[in-house]
Amino acid sequence: CNRQLLLIRGAIKVQPPQILTLGQARGPLSYLTSINCSKSSGRPVTIAGKDVSKTSKSSLSMAKLDEKIGFIGGGNMAYAIGSGLVRCGIVKASQVQVSGPHIENLQRWRDLGAVTCDDNCMVLEHSDIVFICVKPHMLTPCAAQLKYKHVPSAKDASKLVVSVLAGTSLETLEEAFSFMGSSELKVIRTMPNTSMQVGEGCTVYTGNARVSHHDLEKIHLMLNALGLAQQVPESMIDAVTGVAGCGPAFVYTIIEALADGGVKQGVPRQMALQFAAQTLLGAAKTVLLTGKHPAVLRDEVCSPGGATIVGVHELEKGNLRSTLINAVEKSSQRSAELGKK
Repeated sequence: CNRQLLLIRGAIKVQPPQILTLGQARGPLSYLTSINCSKSSGRPVTIAGKDVSKTSKSSLSMAKLDEKIGFIGGGNMAYAIGSGLVRCGIVKASQVQVSGPHIENLQRWRDLGAVTCDDNCMVLEHSDIVFICVKPHMLTPCAAQLKYKHVPSAKDASKLVVSVLAGTSLETLEEAFSFMGSSELKVIRTMPNTSMQVGEGCTVYTGNARVSHHDLEKIHLMLNALGLAQQVPESMIDAVTGVAGCGPAFVYTIIEALADGGVKQGVPRQMALQFAAQTLLGAAKTVLLTGKHPAVLRDEVCSPGGATIVGVHELEKGNLRSTLINAVEKSSQRSAELGKK
């Protein structure tokens, strides 16, 4: 998985997990023994003070983890994470274990080389890092089943329980898995998005008080290999859910609408769809690589009296901006509501 480091401003520095602002590196690289990178701009790429922007991709590789990674629930999000980690070389397929209620639905995991079963407890017992990937309303019965079959062990204190459940707080997760020892339980709450399946995800995460810096580095390594990962306060996760978690659906709607507009003007459907998707991809990359405000970039496209400014005016008349803001707000509120049920 030869991923480029997206450079916004300046060089990437080795640093611990922290809340970053636009223009800074994407997160901690101190846990990496080495990293894939290539030149993506005229600026140098430095790791530990060394310029690696001219280093060949073949001489650089992603750091690897020795831990066994478990997935309770083998759906699309779990598979996006698990397959991505194997594809990028973070872990070997043999280190991955996954459980699901219907073993026949886990064929793609077996094709990947992972171990599959229909026993959630087996995954919990034999994994060092356990991703909880069930539906939010299934957390309580899932945890009850695990509690019934769980055999307390000294290894429980070192396990990491990682949740991808929308709207599910650290407090709720701690209560659900308290049978593992409430005074030692290490829980990390994440909010990924489905773009992980193509290595361009956007994930935020936060840990409870017992999660160590080293634990956070390992989680960051895994999630950042599948796109962009950022540690944030838990109070921000519902808001980020509205932007990044639900955002892909909003963007797909925009891509479809742009393509429909092209078809209306005579562009063949498949061509219009490809052009619309590439246009959003290019625009997003321009924002990330230049660090310019979207309004500045928009003005650079809008020539006086030209075709673009007329189209932008129509977007304003249609309240596109307000509609997107409202969509993020409603999705964020719904995420918070889900956590209270």
